[in-house]
Amino acid sequence: MHQKTSLNWTDAAKMVTAAKAEAVKNNWLVSIAIVDEAGYIIHLERMDGAVLQSPDIATRKARTAALARKATKSLEETIKDRPVMLVFPDRLPIQGGLPIMHENQCLGGIGVSGVMSHQDEQVAAAGIAAL
Repeated sequence: MHQKTSLNWTDAAKMVTAAKAEAVKNNWLVSIAIVDEAGYIIHLERMDGAVLQSPDIATRKARTAALARKATKSLEETIKDRPVMLVFPDRLPIQGGLPIMHENQCLGGIGVSGVMSHQDEQVAAAGIAAL
């Protein structure tokens, strides 16, 4: 029987706490989403004052990163040469989503929305670093 490491709510909360600390340090108001490997939400938090649509965008970035098993920035770059990639369902190829990897296995994704896309990714990376 194959056994696989998986994320739980405690892992997700730890990541959100670290990501929020990075956002607060930079005075950024964001939403942070953590999803499992199938793209289903484990933890979602919207900081007070974050843009109203940011929870949805953060969730879509996290889902995209988890399902594609790569950073959403790489998908954003791919679309420049292959715009047909835009028709894939449930993808948001905008920087700010990162896959959560462990021993070459994707456990899920983290997505951030609320500031510039490269800043969103900086916050997401801080969350992953907490694991």
